[in-house]
Amino acid sequence: MALDDRHSSPIFPRMRYDLDDLETFLAVLELGTVTAAAARMNLSKSVISKRITDLEATLGAALFRRSAGRIAPTEAALRLAERLRPALNELVAAAESTAWDMDGVAPLRGSLSISAPMSFGILHLGPIIARFAAQNPELSISVDYDDRTRDLAREGFDIAIRIGKLRDNALMQRKLCEDESVACASPIYLDAHGRPESLADLRDHQVIGYSHQPNSQLWQFQDRERYVSPLVEGRITVNNGEAIRDLAIAGLGLAMLPGFIVAPALADGRLERILSGQPTRRMPIVAVWPPVNPIPAKLRRFIDHVAAELKEPPWRKAAAPALLG
Repeated sequence: MALDDRHSSPIFPRMRYDLDDLETFLAVLELGTVTAAAARMNLSKSVISKRITDLEATLGAALFRRSAGRIAPTEAALRLAERLRPALNELVAAAESTAWDMDGVAPLRGSLSISAPMSFGILHLGPIIARFAAQNPELSISVDYDDRTRDLAREGFDIAIRIGKLRDNALMQRKLCEDESVACASPIYLDAHGRPESLADLRDHQVIGYSHQPNSQLWQFQDRERYVSPLVEGRITVNNGEAIRDLAIAGLGLAMLPGFIVAPALADGRLERILSGQPTRRMPIVAVWPPVNPIPAKLRRFIDHVAAELKEPPWRKAAAPALLG
Protein backbone atom coordinates (compact mmCIF):
# COMPACT_ATOMS: atom_id res chain seq x y z
CA MET A 1 0.00 0.00 0.00
CA ALA A 2 1.53 3.32 -1.02
CA LEU A 3 0.70 6.89 -0.06
CA ASP A 4 2.05 9.58 -2.38
CA ASP A 5 2.02 13.34 -2.93
CA ARG A 6 0.58 13.87 -6.40
CA HIS A 7 1.27 17.62 -6.35
CA SER A 8 5.02 17.47 -6.70
CA SER A 9 7.29 20.32 -7.65
CA PRO A 10 11.03 21.02 -7.80
CA ILE A 11 10.73 22.57 -4.33
CA PHE A 12 8.50 19.82 -2.91
CA PRO A 13 9.57 16.62 -4.72
CA ARG A 14 7.13 13.77 -5.18
CA MET A 15 7.37 11.35 -2.25
CA ARG A 16 6.11 7.80 -2.04
CA TYR A 17 5.57 5.98 1.23
CA ASP A 18 5.06 2.26 1.52
CA LEU A 19 3.00 1.08 4.49
CA ASP A 20 5.27 -1.96 4.89
CA ASP A 21 8.27 0.38 5.19
CA LEU A 22 6.56 2.38 7.93
CA GLU A 23 5.59 -0.73 9.91
CA THR A 24 9.13 -2.07 9.53
CA PHE A 25 10.58 1.21 10.79
CA LEU A 26 8.42 1.04 13.92
CA ALA A 27 9.37 -2.60 14.53
CA VAL A 28 13.11 -1.83 14.31
CA LEU A 29 12.70 1.20 16.56
CA GLU A 30 10.76 -0.76 19.18
CA LEU A 31 12.90 -3.90 19.18
CA GLY A 32 16.26 -2.20 18.74
CA THR A 33 17.75 -4.53 16.13
CA VAL A 34 17.16 -5.56 12.54
CA THR A 35 17.42 -9.20 13.61
CA ALA A 36 14.60 -8.92 16.14
CA ALA A 37 12.39 -7.03 13.69
CA ALA A 38 13.03 -9.69 11.03
CA ALA A 39 12.03 -12.44 13.46
CA ARG A 40 8.82 -10.67 14.48
CA MET A 41 7.79 -9.92 10.89
CA ASN A 42 8.94 -13.33 9.57
CA LEU A 43 11.20 -11.68 6.98
CA SER A 44 14.90 -11.83 6.16
CA LYS A 45 17.28 -9.26 7.62
CA SER A 46 18.11 -8.07 4.13
CA VAL A 47 14.45 -7.21 3.47
CA ILE A 48 14.22 -5.29 6.74
CA SER A 49 17.42 -3.38 5.99
CA LYS A 50 16.27 -2.51 2.47
CA ARG A 51 12.94 -1.19 3.72
CA ILE A 52 14.70 1.08 6.22
CA THR A 53 17.15 2.27 3.55
CA ASP A 54 14.33 2.95 1.10
CA LEU A 55 12.39 4.93 3.71
CA GLU A 56 15.45 6.98 4.62
CA ALA A 57 16.07 7.72 0.94
CA THR A 58 12.46 8.79 0.44
CA LEU A 59 12.49 11.04 3.51
CA GLY A 60 15.96 12.38 2.87
CA ALA A 61 16.83 11.85 6.51
CA ALA A 62 18.77 9.30 8.52
CA LEU A 63 16.54 7.36 10.90
CA PHE A 64 19.19 5.22 12.61
CA ARG A 65 22.84 5.61 13.52
CA ARG A 66 24.80 2.47 12.70
CA SER A 67 27.99 1.54 14.52
CA ALA A 68 29.71 -1.82 15.04
CA GLY A 69 26.62 -3.79 14.18
CA ARG A 70 24.38 -1.72 16.46
CA ILE A 71 21.74 0.82 15.56
CA ALA A 72 20.27 3.70 17.53
CA PRO A 73 17.37 5.95 16.50
CA THR A 74 18.07 9.51 15.49
CA GLU A 75 16.06 12.46 16.78
CA ALA A 76 14.22 12.48 13.45
CA ALA A 77 13.21 8.86 13.97
CA LEU A 78 11.81 9.55 17.42
CA ARG A 79 9.79 12.51 16.13
CA LEU A 80 8.47 10.46 13.22
CA ALA A 81 7.47 7.56 15.47
CA GLU A 82 5.62 9.83 17.88
CA ARG A 83 3.31 11.02 15.10
CA LEU A 84 3.28 7.84 13.05
CA ARG A 85 2.05 5.35 15.67
CA PRO A 86 -1.42 6.85 16.28
CA ALA A 87 -1.85 7.65 12.58
CA LEU A 88 -0.96 4.10 11.54
CA ASN A 89 -3.22 2.58 14.19
CA GLU A 90 -6.10 4.73 12.98
CA LEU A 91 -5.45 3.79 9.34
CA VAL A 92 -5.41 0.06 10.08
CA ALA A 93 -8.50 0.29 12.27
CA ALA A 94 -10.44 2.21 9.62
CA ALA A 95 -9.49 -0.26 6.90
CA GLU A 96 -10.37 -3.29 9.00
CA SER A 97 -13.70 -1.86 10.13
CA THR A 98 -14.62 -1.05 6.55
CA ALA A 99 -13.45 -4.25 4.95
CA TRP A 100 -14.25 -6.74 7.66
CA ASP A 101 -17.21 -7.19 9.88
CA MET A 102 -19.19 -3.97 9.97
CA ASP A 103 -22.18 -6.25 10.60
CA GLY A 104 -20.39 -8.50 13.09
CA VAL A 105 -20.55 -11.71 11.06
CA ALA A 106 -17.63 -11.63 8.59
CA PRO A 107 -14.52 -13.73 9.37
CA LEU A 108 -11.80 -11.90 11.28
CA ARG A 109 -8.52 -11.42 9.45
CA GLY A 110 -5.30 -9.55 10.08
CA SER A 111 -3.45 -9.74 13.38
CA LEU A 112 -4.17 -9.21 17.07
CA SER A 113 -1.40 -8.48 19.57
CA ILE A 114 -2.24 -9.06 23.25
CA SER A 115 -0.39 -8.17 26.47
CA ALA A 116 -1.33 -9.77 29.80
CA PRO A 117 0.12 -10.42 33.27
CA MET A 118 2.15 -13.61 33.50
CA SER A 119 0.23 -15.60 36.14
CA PHE A 120 -3.26 -14.58 35.05
CA GLY A 121 -2.35 -15.25 31.44
CA ILE A 122 -0.97 -18.73 32.02
CA LEU A 123 -3.56 -19.82 34.58
CA HIS A 124 -6.74 -18.43 33.05
CA LEU A 125 -6.36 -16.34 29.90
CA GLY A 126 -4.55 -18.98 27.83
CA PRO A 127 -7.56 -21.30 27.40
CA ILE A 128 -9.80 -18.29 26.68
CA ILE A 129 -7.47 -17.11 23.91
CA ALA A 130 -7.22 -20.65 22.57
CA ARG A 131 -10.99 -20.87 22.16
CA PHE A 132 -11.06 -17.46 20.45
CA ALA A 133 -8.27 -18.53 18.08
CA ALA A 134 -10.13 -21.73 17.21
CA GLN A 135 -13.24 -19.70 16.37
CA ASN A 136 -11.25 -17.32 14.13
CA PRO A 137 -8.79 -19.40 12.08
CA GLU A 138 -7.91 -16.55 9.69
CA LEU A 139 -6.74 -14.21 12.47
CA SER A 140 -3.06 -14.17 13.49
CA ILE A 141 -2.63 -13.79 17.26
CA SER A 142 0.48 -12.92 19.28
CA VAL A 143 0.49 -12.96 23.08
CA ASP A 144 3.04 -11.45 25.46
CA TYR A 145 2.87 -12.48 29.14
CA ASP A 146 4.74 -10.03 31.37
CA ASP A 147 3.97 -8.62 34.81
CA ARG A 148 5.38 -5.24 33.78
CA THR A 149 2.95 -2.60 32.52
CA ARG A 150 3.60 -2.31 28.78
CA ASP A 151 3.27 0.85 26.69
CA LEU A 152 0.62 -0.36 24.23
CA ALA A 153 1.02 2.29 21.55
CA ARG A 154 4.80 2.41 21.70
CA GLU A 155 5.23 -1.37 21.72
CA GLY A 156 2.59 -2.16 19.12
CA PHE A 157 -0.02 -3.97 21.23
CA ASP A 158 -3.67 -3.88 20.21
CA ILE A 159 -4.98 -4.68 23.69
CA ALA A 160 -3.88 -5.55 27.22
CA ILE A 161 -5.50 -7.29 30.15
CA ARG A 162 -4.63 -5.50 33.38
CA ILE A 163 -5.40 -6.07 37.03
CA GLY A 164 -6.01 -3.25 39.49
CA LYS A 165 -6.79 0.42 39.21
CA LEU A 166 -6.08 1.87 35.76
CA ARG A 167 -3.40 4.57 35.88
CA ASP A 168 -3.35 5.59 32.21
CA ASN A 169 -6.46 7.66 31.57
CA ALA A 170 -5.58 7.94 27.88
CA LEU A 171 -6.55 4.30 27.32
CA MET A 172 -10.01 2.98 26.62
CA GLN A 173 -11.16 0.29 29.04
CA ARG A 174 -13.82 -2.28 29.81
CA LYS A 175 -14.15 -4.04 33.14
CA LEU A 176 -14.26 -7.82 32.66
CA CYS A 177 -14.69 -9.04 36.24
CA GLU A 178 -13.37 -8.48 39.75
CA ASP A 179 -11.08 -10.41 42.06
CA GLU A 180 -9.90 -9.95 45.63
CA SER A 181 -6.55 -10.06 47.37
CA VAL A 182 -6.17 -12.92 49.83
CA ALA A 183 -3.86 -12.85 52.86
CA CYS A 184 -2.68 -16.40 53.48
CA ALA A 185 0.07 -18.71 54.70
CA SER A 186 0.76 -22.42 54.90
CA PRO A 187 -0.43 -24.39 57.93
CA ILE A 188 3.24 -25.30 58.45
CA TYR A 189 4.20 -21.66 58.90
CA LEU A 190 1.17 -20.79 61.02
CA ASP A 191 1.66 -23.76 63.34
CA ALA A 192 5.26 -22.68 63.89
CA HIS A 193 4.77 -18.90 64.17
CA GLY A 194 1.16 -18.47 65.26
CA ARG A 195 -1.92 -17.15 63.50
CA PRO A 196 -2.25 -13.35 63.40
CA GLU A 197 -5.50 -12.19 64.95
CA SER A 198 -5.22 -8.47 64.16
CA LEU A 199 -3.46 -6.19 61.72
CA ALA A 200 -1.02 -5.22 64.45
CA ASP A 201 0.07 -8.87 64.73
CA LEU A 202 1.44 -8.76 61.18
CA ARG A 203 4.55 -6.88 62.34
CA ASP A 204 5.68 -10.07 64.10
CA HIS A 205 5.63 -12.12 60.89
CA GLN A 206 7.68 -12.48 57.73
CA VAL A 207 5.90 -11.59 54.48
CA ILE A 208 6.91 -12.52 50.96
CA GLY A 209 7.16 -9.36 48.87
CA TYR A 210 6.27 -8.67 45.24
CA SER A 211 8.98 -6.75 43.39
CA HIS A 212 6.54 -4.90 41.10
CA GLN A 213 4.63 -3.37 44.03
CA PRO A 214 5.73 -2.05 47.44
CA ASN A 215 4.37 -3.79 50.53
CA SER A 216 2.45 -0.67 51.51
CA GLN A 217 0.37 -0.98 48.33
CA LEU A 218 0.16 -4.77 48.33
CA TRP A 219 -0.83 -5.28 51.97
CA GLN A 220 -4.00 -3.22 52.20
CA PHE A 221 -7.10 -3.88 54.27
CA GLN A 222 -10.40 -2.05 54.20
CA ASP A 223 -11.32 0.03 57.25
CA ARG A 224 -14.76 1.57 56.72
CA GLU A 225 -14.38 3.87 53.67
CA ARG A 226 -10.62 3.69 53.34
CA TYR A 227 -7.76 1.24 53.04
CA VAL A 228 -5.04 0.90 55.66
CA SER A 229 -1.56 -0.52 55.18
CA PRO A 230 -0.16 -2.21 58.28
CA LEU A 231 3.60 -2.30 58.73
CA VAL A 232 4.98 -5.56 57.31
CA GLU A 233 8.50 -6.75 56.59
CA GLY A 234 10.15 -9.69 54.89
CA ARG A 235 13.48 -10.92 53.60
CA ILE A 236 12.22 -12.48 50.35
CA THR A 237 10.92 -10.57 47.32
CA VAL A 238 9.81 -12.18 44.05
CA ASN A 239 8.60 -10.81 40.71
CA ASN A 240 5.90 -13.41 40.05
CA GLY A 241 2.70 -14.33 41.89
CA GLU A 242 2.95 -18.08 41.37
CA ALA A 243 6.48 -18.04 42.77
CA ILE A 244 5.21 -16.15 45.83
CA ARG A 245 2.47 -18.77 46.25
CA ASP A 246 4.98 -21.61 46.09
CA LEU A 247 7.24 -19.96 48.67
CA ALA A 248 4.25 -19.46 50.95
CA ILE A 249 3.26 -23.12 50.56
CA ALA A 250 6.84 -24.01 51.53
CA GLY A 251 6.33 -22.17 54.84
CA LEU A 252 8.58 -19.16 54.23
CA GLY A 253 6.10 -16.47 55.21
CA LEU A 254 2.75 -14.79 54.76
CA ALA A 255 1.55 -13.83 51.28
CA MET A 256 -0.98 -11.41 49.86
CA LEU A 257 -2.08 -12.78 46.49
CA PRO A 258 -4.99 -12.58 44.03
CA GLY A 259 -7.72 -15.15 44.44
CA PHE A 260 -7.11 -16.41 40.90
CA ILE A 261 -3.64 -17.59 41.98
CA VAL A 262 -4.33 -19.05 45.43
CA ALA A 263 -7.82 -20.55 45.01
CA PRO A 264 -6.68 -24.17 44.37
CA ALA A 265 -4.14 -24.07 47.23
CA LEU A 266 -6.78 -22.73 49.62
CA ALA A 267 -9.28 -25.36 48.51
CA ASP A 268 -6.91 -28.31 49.08
CA GLY A 269 -5.41 -26.97 52.32
CA ARG A 270 -1.89 -26.15 51.17
CA LEU A 271 -2.62 -22.55 52.14
CA GLU A 272 -4.84 -21.14 54.85
CA ARG A 273 -6.55 -17.77 54.77
CA ILE A 274 -5.61 -15.41 57.61
CA LEU A 275 -7.52 -12.43 59.02
CA SER A 276 -10.58 -13.60 57.09
CA GLY A 277 -12.81 -11.12 58.91
CA GLN A 278 -10.75 -8.19 57.62
CA PRO A 279 -11.75 -7.20 54.04
CA THR A 280 -8.92 -6.75 51.56
CA ARG A 281 -8.66 -4.88 48.28
CA ARG A 282 -10.97 -5.83 45.45
CA MET A 283 -9.20 -5.62 42.11
CA PRO A 284 -10.88 -4.95 38.77
CA ILE A 285 -9.66 -7.05 35.85
CA VAL A 286 -9.97 -4.86 32.77
CA ALA A 287 -9.28 -4.85 29.06
CA VAL A 288 -7.51 -1.68 27.89
CA TRP A 289 -6.63 -0.49 24.40
CA PRO A 290 -5.40 2.70 22.70
CA PRO A 291 -8.16 5.09 21.60
CA VAL A 292 -9.37 4.27 18.11
CA ASN A 293 -12.63 5.06 16.37
CA PRO A 294 -14.26 3.02 15.05
CA ILE A 295 -13.01 0.12 17.15
CA PRO A 296 -11.75 -2.71 14.88
CA ALA A 297 -13.97 -5.78 14.68
CA LYS A 298 -11.15 -8.07 15.83
CA LEU A 299 -10.74 -6.00 18.98
CA ARG A 300 -14.44 -5.65 19.74
CA ARG A 301 -15.12 -9.35 19.32
CA PHE A 302 -12.09 -10.38 21.39
CA ILE A 303 -13.19 -8.13 24.25
CA ASP A 304 -16.75 -9.50 24.08
CA HIS A 305 -15.36 -13.05 24.08
CA VAL A 306 -13.17 -12.52 27.16
CA ALA A 307 -15.95 -10.68 29.00
CA ALA A 308 -18.36 -13.55 28.39
CA GLU A 309 -15.79 -16.13 29.55
CA LEU A 310 -15.06 -14.19 32.76
CA LYS A 311 -18.64 -13.30 33.63
CA GLU A 312 -18.43 -16.04 36.24
CA PRO A 313 -14.69 -16.27 37.05
CA PRO A 314 -13.66 -19.94 36.92
CA TRP A 315 -11.38 -19.74 39.96
CA ARG A 316 -14.25 -18.54 42.14
CA LYS A 317 -16.58 -21.30 40.98
CA ALA A 318 -13.91 -23.91 41.67
CA ALA A 319 -13.05 -22.73 45.19
CA ALA A 320 -15.80 -20.42 46.39
CA PRO A 321 -15.91 -21.59 50.06
CA ALA A 322 -12.14 -21.18 50.43
CA LEU A 323 -12.14 -17.74 48.89
CA LEU A 324 -14.99 -16.61 51.10
CA GLY A 325 -12.93 -17.57 54.11
